[in-house]
Amino acid sequence: MQFPEELKYVKSHEWIKVEGDQARIGISDYAQDALGDLVFVNLPEVGDEVEAGDVFADVESVKAVSDIYSPVSGIVAAVNEELMENPEKINVDPYGAWMILVEKITETEECMDAAQYREYIENQE
Repeated sequence: MQFPEELKYVKSHEWIKVEGDQARIGISDYAQDALGDLVFVNLPEVGDEVEAGDVFADVESVKAVSDIYSPVSGIVAAVNEELMENPEKINVDPYGAWMILVEKITETEECMDAAQYREYIENQE
């Protein structure tokens, strides 16, 4: 299981990559592995507001539908539309298959670095 050092993580298993005054968000390798093969992704629209700790998307796997939570509050600046046609890209490369880019960030959830997230997962199992 991979935990890129340059990313931050939240307890609901999303990752965040801060890029200047924007943040790119996706789900962790742990999350995609737990979900299984993804068959559908429902993403917000550009311009939508997201709130830290609130659901911004959902993914459907062969197992279930799962909510995806935003680790930041702000405005959706971009969505990875490629995932709408190819949700399996999240299973193949969870850190390359970002979901949304958020700008005008006003709040950020408490984030963990890679080592803290790895420890958090180990304590969950």
